[in-house]
Amino acid sequence: MRSTRTLFTSLLPAAVVLISMQIVTAQRLAPARNFVRGASVAPAAEVGGIKEVIAEKYARRYEEWKAEFLSTDIGKAQWDMYAHHPRLQLTITIGGKSMQGAGTGKYKWNDAGELVSATIMLGERIDEGYPSAVYYPVMNALEPFESRQLIGGSVLAATKIAHEFGHVMKISTTSRTLYNLQVQLFPIYNKIFLSNGYNVNDPRLVDIAQKMGGNPVQIWEDREYWGEANAMLFLRDRIAREKFHCRLFGKIKRAVEEYAKDYEARFAEIAKEQGAIYTCGWR
Repeated sequence: MRSTRTLFTSLLPAAVVLISMQIVTAQRLAPARNFVRGASVAPAAEVGGIKEVIAEKYARRYEEWKAEFLSTDIGKAQWDMYAHHPRLQLTITIGGKSMQGAGTGKYKWNDAGELVSATIMLGERIDEGYPSAVYYPVMNALEPFESRQLIGGSVLAATKIAHEFGHVMKISTTSRTLYNLQVQLFPIYNKIFLSNGYNVNDPRLVDIAQKMGGNPVQIWEDREYWGEANAMLFLRDRIAREKFHCRLFGKIKRAVEEYAKDYEARFAEIAKEQGAIYTCGWR
């Protein structure tokens, strides 16, 4: 039987396509949703893996959402990567005030600067509700296909799960120092912004943005678009054999071009996989 570390290593190439994309595109995209809580240093001894904390009343729907996510190669690879991770414990639970949404937080790093703890909080009705195309071009694109009964709510739920996995993968490449600095400076930036007549060219704001790697909106939207990139990676596998896959990718493409032009490259990279660039018009 292979060791945990060997298993993790063997899963890595298939599981972290998104991380590879991040490394390649980081030099040409803006620098680094989830800055509400500060990061902390974890105790010395960590145990990796996925910890599912699901109340009995949510168990059935959760298993349906999970099965949908795991029905794709990329979903299974990412799940297995975290299930066998040698350090990071990823907790998945259901609850919170946003019934149709989800969030990721409670990040912890060890003394070596490695992410060792994160929590994904799923709303109890994530199989319902479509967010705006402005920041969520992938999830929003699914709406007309569900209304035509081409997909079910479980696909939407699994897409939202993939979005949150994208957040974890992105945060795993973010240093604790930078993350905590952003948590510390966000409220300071916002306070000045609200009191100076919304002048982003205020030298104080320019200085803070340089330290954080962008202003709060830029940092927030960059993280959301990484989540959406992973959601698209999931849908690329899930919808690949469906007759409407080009219509879905076309809707995503139009939304990205309209609302996220500066981030188009990361979505185009995914579209190129499996030849989607040739069959669905991505350039």
